[in-house]
Amino acid sequence: MSNKFIENQNWRYATKKFDASKKVSEQDLETLKEAIRLSASSYGLQLYKVLIVENPEVRAKLQPASWGQSQIVDASHLFVFANITDVQESHIDDYIENIAKTRGLSIDDLKGYGDFMKGNLVSLPADKKAVWTSKQTYLALGNLLNAAAELKIDVTPMEGFEPEKYNEILGLNQLGLNASLVATVGYRHEEDATQHYAKVRKSKQELFQTI
Repeated sequence: MSNKFIENQNWRYATKKFDASKKVSEQDLETLKEAIRLSASSYGLQLYKVLIVENPEVRAKLQPASWGQSQIVDASHLFVFANITDVQESHIDDYIENIAKTRGLSIDDLKGYGDFMKGNLVSLPADKKAVWTSKQTYLALGNLLNAAAELKIDVTPMEGFEPEKYNEILGLNQLGLNASLVATVGYRHEEDATQHYAKVRKSKQELFQTI
């Protein structure tokens, strides 16, 4: 792993105050979107959507549902990771079709893999499905954090919001989606004192154990 990557990981932090006058360019935004698109996910299914909220009126409505945090309205962009709550056979069929098209394979040749996924996922209780798909959004968030750090773009991942209100405001319930994670994306304000704090992490000795 390059020293540059580690340097960028030390540079990034959860920004508390964004500079509302600075906007992420369309080119960089496309890079961040591609990083999310290329993220790992279980089976490769990507059972989530990512809403990029730019509309200031919508973001103003979401701020009270985000514990009043200023990042929601001041950041350049607001990313809402929304997991599909109820995995259906159709989701897996669409994925199998995508594999066949991308790799030049026959759908019949992939039937066994499709049936395997359906057997493991579709029959799960609804609550377990929702928890499982929610976990997938964290993998996508990781790619966003890493890609943004490479571009010197700040990201604040947030669990401090009310999913039910997000779902209502963004109309997610009707789409079979649930707001799982929020990430504000933009540039740190020079007055954000948090950027000068030393990064606090466990030591390698505390964190890792070789067996």
